[in-house]
Amino acid sequence: MRLELRVVAYLIIFALPVPLPAATPTYSSEEAVALAQAQNPEIAIARKQVQAARGGLIEARSGFLPSVVSTGLLDKREHQSQTRLRDEDYNASLRVLQNLYTGGAVTSQVAIARLNIEKQEYEFQEIANRVAMDVRIAFSELLLNRAKINVRENSVRVLEEEVKTQQERLSAGIVGTLNVQRAEVALANERPELINAQTQLKNSYLRLGELLGINFPPDSEQAPFEISGQLQYHPRHPDLNECLARADTSRPVIKARQKDIEIEDRQYTLDRSELRPHVEFFSAYELYNERDPEVGREFNHGYLLGINATWHVFDGFATKGRLQATRARREATVQALEAARRSVASEVRSAFFDLQQADRVLESETKNVQTADETLESAKANLAAGLGTQLDILQAASDVTRTRTTRLSAIYLHNVGLARLVRACASRPEALDFEPSVKNGPGRDRDAAQVFDVARPPAKLSEQ
Repeated sequence: MRLELRVVAYLIIFALPVPLPAATPTYSSEEAVALAQAQNPEIAIARKQVQAARGGLIEARSGFLPSVVSTGLLDKREHQSQTRLRDEDYNASLRVLQNLYTGGAVTSQVAIARLNIEKQEYEFQEIANRVAMDVRIAFSELLLNRAKINVRENSVRVLEEEVKTQQERLSAGIVGTLNVQRAEVALANERPELINAQTQLKNSYLRLGELLGINFPPDSEQAPFEISGQLQYHPRHPDLNECLARADTSRPVIKARQKDIEIEDRQYTLDRSELRPHVEFFSAYELYNERDPEVGREFNHGYLLGINATWHVFDGFATKGRLQATRARREATVQALEAARRSVASEVRSAFFDLQQADRVLESETKNVQTADETLESAKANLAAGLGTQLDILQAASDVTRTRTTRLSAIYLHNVGLARLVRACASRPEALDFEPSVKNGPGRDRDAAQVFDVARPPAKLSEQ
């Protein structure tokens, strides 16, 4: 009976469907940016700061609304001599207070709170733009390192085939040991480059995962996400003056510094309100006792109405000191605004310099790749005619791999410059046509294939 139950249990267990492993999510460049906007810790902190500023507005507006205050007191005295006064003393009141005139203090506090909200929103936009730039740069870096691995793997494979070919020729007595040793040295020099590229790829996943707010599993070396696309180059020539004008009018950091000046202006009015009278109206209901029996009964209660006014005729120059400090802070914020404008203009120009450099390097390396290919073919032809050596072929093949790797790096620098320019101008990628892969058009697939082909090493070193 027990054996039959075990058999039935095993059949039930094996009949249950096996849960399939969750598919690894794959993100494009813009999907990664959108994920960072939702999960990046810096953006989350900046969003909370905006919420805190909105709470400050609620606090400031409370000066326009009445406040309700309740107070109470109960004590019992010990008398050292004979007295007719009662031992207990108590009172309780519920008071409603309403500001009538504050010298502009409440109005200034509300204005400062609203300006703080706008400032924090600009700070949030600045952080979001910077994180988006970092994500695009990290995304391009990951694509670059992945393409480098492909180049290095193919190069190692080709050199392994060359070593095998030279060993076969050595066995046949066609070449000497020097050819085999040279091929082995070339292979040994290329393998550390492959290992370095693989390590850089892992670090790129870590960097991008940190920006996206993704935790890596401790028991796995594989990244919990993948990216799509290839490292591509599309020439872009935005206008420098237009970008400078857009950055000066749209950059959130400049707008935040402008809000700082407005805040200090309002703070000056707030500080000056201490020199003016403050008037408030109050209404209360009070319960109290009378300690002297001859005056009246012990328990008393009733309503109160009144106006309370305060005016600091002399406060020891405290307000004067605050006004002086506020004027100094305002002058400092004006200087900070000018510094921010200069910094933003420098960022725009620096991004343009990077774009120009990348374009020049790409133009040079594109021609250089073609020259390196022709040099490799000439070296192979010379070897076949007995006019060259195997060293010429190995050197030419190394030049081909190096020039194509350099071209990939130039494409990466071009994309980094565009990402920096998008952030510096506080613009969207579509405005500068930063992400052409989002929009499909004729010739895009052909261009991508050409770019990928330029990054590919020669098929065989000994190919005739």
